[in-house]
Amino acid sequence: MPMNGNAKTSETSKTSETSKTPRTSRVGRRAFPAFALLLAAALPVQAAPSRESAPVNEYEPAESLEGNFLAAYIAGASKDTAAAASFYREAVKADPRNAELLERAFVSLLADGSLPDAFRAAERLTSRDGSNGLAQLALGVRQIKAGQFAQARQNFARSGRGAAADLTGTLLTAWAFAGANDGKRALDTVNKLKGERYYNTFRDFHAGLIASLVGDQAEAERRLKAAYDADRNTLRIVDAYARFEAQAGRTDLAIQAYTEFDKLLPRHPIVRDALTKLKEGKPLARLVNSAQEGAGEVLYGLGAAGSTQGDELPAIVYLRLALYLAPEHALARLTLADILDRMKQTDRANEAYAQIPTASPLRLNADVQIGLNLEQMGKGDEAIAHLDAAMKAHPDDIDIISALGNVQRSRKKYEEAAETYSRAIALIGDRPASNYWTTFYFRGTAYERAKQWPKAEADLKKALELVPASQPGARAQVLNYLAYSWVDQNMNIDEAFTMLKQAVDAAPRDGMIIDSLGWAYFRLGRWDDAVRELEKAIELKPGDPTINDHLGDAYWRAGRRLEGKFQWQHAKDLNPEPEDLEKINAKLKDGLPELDKPAATAENPPEGKANPELPKGAPAPNEPPGAADKKSGG
Repeated sequence: MPMNGNAKTSETSKTSETSKTPRTSRVGRRAFPAFALLLAAALPVQAAPSRESAPVNEYEPAESLEGNFLAAYIAGASKDTAAAASFYREAVKADPRNAELLERAFVSLLADGSLPDAFRAAERLTSRDGSNGLAQLALGVRQIKAGQFAQARQNFARSGRGAAADLTGTLLTAWAFAGANDGKRALDTVNKLKGERYYNTFRDFHAGLIASLVGDQAEAERRLKAAYDADRNTLRIVDAYARFEAQAGRTDLAIQAYTEFDKLLPRHPIVRDALTKLKEGKPLARLVNSAQEGAGEVLYGLGAAGSTQGDELPAIVYLRLALYLAPEHALARLTLADILDRMKQTDRANEAYAQIPTASPLRLNADVQIGLNLEQMGKGDEAIAHLDAAMKAHPDDIDIISALGNVQRSRKKYEEAAETYSRAIALIGDRPASNYWTTFYFRGTAYERAKQWPKAEADLKKALELVPASQPGARAQVLNYLAYSWVDQNMNIDEAFTMLKQAVDAAPRDGMIIDSLGWAYFRLGRWDDAVRELEKAIELKPGDPTINDHLGDAYWRAGRRLEGKFQWQHAKDLNPEPEDLEKINAKLKDGLPELDKPAATAENPPEGKANPELPKGAPAPNEPPGAADKKSGG
């Protein structure tokens, strides 16, 4: 539904880990509706940092219209909306009567958060073409901000046709009526919403918020309860319902709603903060306290939905408009930052994270992510300083401490990282250990890289014990790391094969996991099987130096020595770890050492054995993963 705050969407706080986990994964739609088509045609890019106020020109303009247009187009293709907005702004100055250019500029300015300029562009667009739905929507939002609710309704009435446009326009119109203190017409307007199944929940949610704002508490209770009963997996619905019940004096129902959600998505900062306040007898504010905030909530819901469906540009536009109306909306800010993070606009994302209000329970998560992003940007010292400062302010916060360990691990300070993770684990106390399986996993990987295998093995086994069955992808990563480590050390091969098979079944498109299975075959001397699996892994992850190195080894042993040298050279060109580079150079010079006796292959098995050294649980040659289970009836 267009309100995604469910347990697996952008409303969840990010896991405090760096994306550059050593040897990560081994050891070591439907188109978003409304204005998506227009937005994609106008500027196929993502937004830069939040700039809902005056624009900032950071770029030197070109000397000609053509130069500025080309620079804007290239910036858009490079997903740099700040540059795109700047150059389109200059291009429009040179050719102000060009309608297509103006529309491109308008969308880029919206996406970049340069709203004053975007509104001026919208005025010019609607003066020429009153049917421009996105321009009408933007102007209606500006009118709500100014308290001009009647004018806003006129703009929304012209904001387009179609299911999504009707949904957006109807809800914003309802909030405009609420802003004018006309609760009856506001609720009548919301009740007109009909369409897809999720409309009912969205309708009840906003009807409840509107009723609460205009003082109809009985209707508010009825509608928020209906929304909650229909969808208890969406944080925003749970939060609105629980806050209403708390304000009505039914604290037990509020605590129950939050507690049930906490079981679904443990340790969400908003839920933890609310539960703490309720148990301490502190009041909770309403979710929405003005029509302006209510309209911002509509736009946030649409933006959150788009961010989870892969339609990032429309999502960013909605989020920019939401933040224009509700600058303190921490979830909207966090969702925007998350999208920028995914688009590798790390510095812009950090600007958005930094704008999350200090008093918000999400601020600590934002500080964690800022530190991790600084590390990704190559600013390791700043990252550690930032996280150290956050840790001093929150000395008992496990997420902050774990984030510092992740940065240390990313910087290859493995022993320091393991000590930091140990500090975090010591704080778990009587809290459910399954909520912190990643901390054991990360400490295990740090110990493994520090060559303290007994400690690493214990932690990886503990992580495997704790990782929830509801997270099969995560379980596959733990299985893979532990099994690969065993294979790499020629130990527990039977169990390792069983685990790798389970990991491949759970993540059949993960090149690193398939590489592990291929490397296990290699360790057994089954060169052809190794080649088969490693070629699959290369198709899925062609830029990984370790997989290319492994395939080179397999080719060499399978008698395909020219191809082996080619793969080693390719692995060398992909910037491998220094210790691996030394080994690759030696292989390029001398190849692999000769074996004492020829190894068996699928095509040439040893006498009397169809599958040489086949470990328990390993798929036979040419069998898909899972075939062994089917044969045994598992």
